[in-house]
Amino acid sequence: MQNKHFVRKASGETEPFSQEKLENSLRKAGASEANISFIVNDIVNWLYEGVTTQKIYTRAFKLLRQKRGSLAARYKLKKAIMELGPTGYPFEHFVGELMKAEGYKVKTGQLIQGICVQHEVDVVATNSNTQCLMECKYHNSADKISNVQVPLYIRSRMNDIIERRKNDPEYEDLEFEGWVVTNTRFSEDATTYGMCSGLKMLSWDFPKNSGLKDRIEKHHLFPITSLTQLTHKQKQALMEAGVVLCRQILANRHELDKLGLTSTKHKRLMEEVEALTLQNS
Repeated sequence: MQNKHFVRKASGETEPFSQEKLENSLRKAGASEANISFIVNDIVNWLYEGVTTQKIYTRAFKLLRQKRGSLAARYKLKKAIMELGPTGYPFEHFVGELMKAEGYKVKTGQLIQGICVQHEVDVVATNSNTQCLMECKYHNSADKISNVQVPLYIRSRMNDIIERRKNDPEYEDLEFEGWVVTNTRFSEDATTYGMCSGLKMLSWDFPKNSGLKDRIEKHHLFPITSLTQLTHKQKQALMEAGVVLCRQILANRHELDKLGLTSTKHKRLMEEVEALTLQNS
């Protein structure tokens, strides 16, 4: 029987508690049906009128972490992306790694001359026939969205760059794409204008079945902020050393030596990292 309590979203709006939505989010994280049943029953019995969705998430996360750390890490993926801040730089690096996984050569933080002025481009991803000029819009709160002003502004910048490059012999074999990438969502007008104007729009759940979340899970590119075995300070130290992805820990194990982990903590951490990065996990 569906619980009739109303819950409060990050935006301040209320909606009926959805047991199905909770079950699906746990299932997508890889939880077993037995664990899903245990966690959902706990939350349904604990639930009260007006509880925030954040408190529900926190309780589910703690219960899932008790079962298996790597499952909890998958469950907190959206929040983990937001924890890449406070600046947008780690997010740009993260998007660059995602494009590398899709077969592109990548440069970040590039200054590119247009016909009129010079522009800073967050990510330039190039394969044999296409160059993607990508602007990253990072938000540290789920209720913040990118409105229509974002693609309007970016379309004009990309046009300035593309008009110059398409007449440059160095790039004569390339097609050009302007991209806007955000870790939250676009407004409806932003999506409509972006697609109409020829921009590639990538948000947390857009395009359907090929959004940021889908691509992260497809390539197992979980950020280190997903990890449950490290403190915020330890994660910051790794990011400052250029380690943004869990899989980068495998190639930079020496960076862990600087964190002062006990042997037990180190072992648990590596088990979690391997569970998140192995393609058959």
